[in-house]
Parts: sequence; structure tokens; C-alpha cells
Amino acid sequence: MNKAQLVEAIADKMGGRQQAADAVDAVLDAIVRAVVAGDRVSVTGFGSFEKVDRPARYARNPQTGERVRVKKTSVPRFRAGQGFKDLVSGSKKLPKNDIAVKKAPKGSLSGPPTTIAKAAGKKAAAKKATGAARTTAAKKTTAGRGAAAAKKTTAKKTTAKTATSGAAAKKTSASTAAAKKTAAKKAPAKKVTGKKAPAKKSTARKTTAKKATARKAS
Repeated sequence: MNKAQLVEAIADKMGGRQQAADAVDAVLDAIVRAVVAGDRVSVTGFGSFEKVDRPARYARNPQTGERVRVKKTSVPRFRAGQGFKDLVSGSKKLPKNDIAVKKAPKGSLSGPPTTIAKAAGKKAAAKKATGAARTTAAKKTTAGRGAAAAKKTTAKKTTAKTATSGAAAKKTSASTAAAKKTAAKKAPAKKVTGKKAPAKKSTARKTTAKKATARKAS
């Protein structure tokens, strides 16, 4: 029996083929979504659907016999209920004019959907809280990095200014020393003037006396 035959089988009970198709689609969609989310769908007397995680393992290729590594994966699994097993094994007879799998007691049908909705709500809240925490942590990290970068930049600027001031002071000192040396070289040297020794008066007198004696003799 395929899906179309299943729809035809319940069309009379659902009031039409379209209503039966919508009902089958809704049931299958609800089961698939719940199993994918990790929830277990259990129908009393029929069975349960659940998600099973398979760890990584080694398997053999049936065609070549080669050993192949299979990655970790998740698969859906169906476990038949005890009532279903008893009907298939023949320990219980299949009723002709009644439903094979009896209806669940009143109030039990509202249990699983509520549980699934609560679990989904908790997961969504946990994801939101985790996202908010990550965003806050990222903002704090960014702010801390910005402050550290600003401090480093300020320190570098201060060091550069100090180095520039020291270099300017050294240049000023060097220029002052050079100016002093230049001024010392340009200053004129003082002339040393010595006093001339006065001529001896006695020698001049003797020369005059000799000239007078010579005049008289002539």
C-alpha cells in the first residue's frame, strides 16, 4: 500500500478523498518534524518514532568487500508497539468491524503535542540566550581591544613627542656651541706694542763737541 492507496482507504471515514489526503499529510508532517527536532513520537498500541545517533564506524562494501569508514550520522527508527506486534505475530486476532489499534484514552492526545511545544519553546529560548551572551561577549571584547589600541596609540604619540623635544634640545645646544666657536675665531688679537729705548744723550753731546773742535782747527 502506497500513500495514494492509504488515502483511498480512509477517504470514506474522513468524509472525502481531499480531507483524507490532508489528514495523512498533516500526520506525517507532524511526525517528521518532531523526530527531526529530536523528540520521540509514541502512539499507544502502534509504535514510536525516534531519532537515533550512530557513531562513526567501519563497514564493508557489499560489492567489492572493501573496508570503508562511515561517518557519524543520525537515522530515524520505528519501534512497533506491543499491540502491533501481537497482531502481526497472530497472538491476537485482527478485529473485522473495529479499529485494529484502539484509540488512546481521553486526555492523552493533548499530552504529547504540549510536551513537544514546550520542548521547542525551551530550545528556542536557550538559543536566544546563547546568542545574546555571545553578542555581549563580542561587544566587550571589541571595546577592550579598542581601549587597548587607544592606549598604545597615545603612548606612542607621547614617546614620539618626547624624542622630538630631546632631539630639538640637542640641536639647539650644538648650534649654540658652534656659534661660540665662530665668535671666538673672529675676535681680533690684541697688538703688543713695545716702548722704544730712548737714545743716549751722552753720545749726542760727544758728537757735537767733536764737530765744534774741528771747526775751530780749520
